[in-house]
Amino acid sequence: MSELNVAQHASYFNLHAEGCGYLNRVRTVKPEKGPPYLACTIAAKHGDATSPTTTKFDCRISGTRAQVIVQQLEAAVKAEQRVFIGFRIGDFVPELFVYQNGKRKGETGVVNKGRLLQVTFAKIDGQTVELPAEEGVAAEATAA
Repeated sequence: MSELNVAQHASYFNLHAEGCGYLNRVRTVKPEKGPPYLACTIAAKHGDATSPTTTKFDCRISGTRAQVIVQQLEAAVKAEQRVFIGFRIGDFVPELFVYQNGKRKGETGVVNKGRLLQVTFAKIDGQTVELPAEEGVAAEATAA
C-alpha cells in the first residue's frame, strides 16, 4: 500500500487596519539574532476631522512595495517634513511601555505593534508623491 502525501495548508485569521496618518521614526532595526529589518512609527488619525485622535502604530515593514515606498520617504521624514500616508497594517497588538523622557517621563503609554503591509498614497508637506507601481516593484525584486 502506498500513502498519499496530502499537503496541508495553514489557516490564519487576519486582522487588518486601514487608515491614514503621519510616518515617523523610519529606521533599520538590527536584532541580536536574525537579519536586520526596516521599521517605522505611524501616528494614525481617526475621529472628527476638525480635531482627530491619534493612535500610534510601531511597525515592522513587511510588504515589498511598502519597503520601497518607505525608503523613498525616509529622507523627508529625517528632514522633519510632514509625511502623510495611507496604510494597511496587519497583525497588530497593543503593548505597554513607560516614557523614558519628556514631560510624560515615568508615565505608562500604549503603542500598537504590527506589520506595515501596504502604503496606498503619500504626501510630503501636502504635496502628493508619485509611488512606484506594484509591477515595477515585483520586477525589481525578481531581478535582485
